[in-house]
Amino acid sequence: MLMLTAVVLFVACSYSHQGDVVAQTAPPAGAELPTYTNNEDIVRHMGYTASYNHTTLCPDWVAWVLTADEANGQLDGQYSFSRDPDVKFPKASREDYSNSGWDKGHMAPRADMKWSRQALEESYYFTNICPQDHEMNSQAWRKIEELTRRMARRYSAVMVVCGPVFDSSAHRHIGPACVHVPDRFFKALAISTADGWQTVAFLVENNRQDGSPKRYAVSVDDVEATIGRDLFPTLPEEVESDYNWNIWNR
Repeated sequence: MLMLTAVVLFVACSYSHQGDVVAQTAPPAGAELPTYTNNEDIVRHMGYTASYNHTTLCPDWVAWVLTADEANGQLDGQYSFSRDPDVKFPKASREDYSNSGWDKGHMAPRADMKWSRQALEESYYFTNICPQDHEMNSQAWRKIEELTRRMARRYSAVMVVCGPVFDSSAHRHIGPACVHVPDRFFKALAISTADGWQTVAFLVENNRQDGSPKRYAVSVDDVEATIGRDLFPTLPEEVESDYNWNIWNR
């Protein structure tokens, strides 16, 4: 199967020193995308890009670049979860989650999209949603989302890719369309620092998880081995093999 990814040309970035922080301009377009196959249903929205899986009725992955300005977005409002008009059927709907006991869990969080009403609205498409345990969603996953926004503010931009992990073939299902319930979730982050690119990833069980992000931290290579996909393919391999928690614990 042919593996595709965006062709990215890294250009010189403009840096400004702020104490021990090096701020850079936003990464080149497409640098946040993992590898993907030519039969995936890829959809690009204002705030994120996703690959929608018509078997699990969840995204295989969702990727975006979060800048400091976007992380400080102040827009808000009420938005309804809805089917993505840009992906084909079958696809999940609100009826699948109704009375299921599972949260409609954002992959690209609404708090990352408060810089644009369109981006906020599109974050509620089911292309960006998976069934999540409520405590995991509101505790461990939320803390990782907050860490991501802190990194965006500190380093000017962070590249993010996340999604579900299905560990076995005996999946739980919800709703009339049989949306698969993930066993775990992954999130991988990459920032540019004074010492070059730094990465970290997280693997979180989809059950009652309320620990700090450090508890779930792993290398990007660990996640790649789990999901069988190359994340951040434009970055040097050596920056994905380990992580320095001191950089992310700020």
